[in-house]
Amino acid sequence: MDRAAVTYNTYLKIDELLALQQPRSDGPEHDELLFIVIHQVYELWFKEILHELDRVRALLDVNDAPRAQHTMKRILTILKVLVAQLDILETMTPLEFQSFRQRLEQASGFQSDQFRQLEFVLGRRSQAALDRFPPGSRARAALTVRLHEPPLWQSFLRYLEREGYPIPHAALDADPTDPPSPSPDVQAVLIQVYRTDAKNAGMCERLVDLDEGVQEWRYRHVKMVERTIGVKPGTGGSAGANYLRTTLQPPAFPDLWAIRANL
Repeated sequence: MDRAAVTYNTYLKIDELLALQQPRSDGPEHDELLFIVIHQVYELWFKEILHELDRVRALLDVNDAPRAQHTMKRILTILKVLVAQLDILETMTPLEFQSFRQRLEQASGFQSDQFRQLEFVLGRRSQAALDRFPPGSRARAALTVRLHEPPLWQSFLRYLEREGYPIPHAALDADPTDPPSPSPDVQAVLIQVYRTDAKNAGMCERLVDLDEGVQEWRYRHVKMVERTIGVKPGTGGSAGANYLRTTLQPPAFPDLWAIRANL
């Protein structure tokens, strides 16, 4: 028997996709659909970014810097889309958000395991973040894997070592659960890379772009929250904008920022 032909609808599962937006407010409130769509799209983009970051790490593992840079360019383009989506969300006024906010109950972006996975890949990881998700859940299983795998920075340092650079063993063998911290020895190597190796200096710059792109999204997200709810507590028991401000400063790749004054 011939199988059914693949169509746009069946390949993309359009019927299932369109059934996933289910407002909970009475009416429902007009803006709740926008709120749901934006956040579901964010989760899809987070999935794609994680997919691409895994690709970058795999390419670095086989010393394919050109394709790793190409993949980084795609990630950076997606980050610009994430920032632009906040422009759409900000068309919703504070009163329009309040019209359905109570229906969110304990739901909060703070509970996005995929964004936590992104933080883990970039080196900002902790057992406490993992413990927010129940044992046996898909989210906790995914975060457990991310918690113990090498972060992107460590993959890059191992790549540089294979390129012949004297990366200190302390950096190569660092505990992946430790937060990123600056290393003068690593910085000395990076200065050499920038001064003598255009190919790998370019990869360093793409990592700086990634760090800056994530920080840009964080900043715009904070301002969007402040614009929408001010200093009120966030949903799900979070501290809202006050908590989000604390995430703005720590860079994912502190060594790449520390060397700027010495180049």
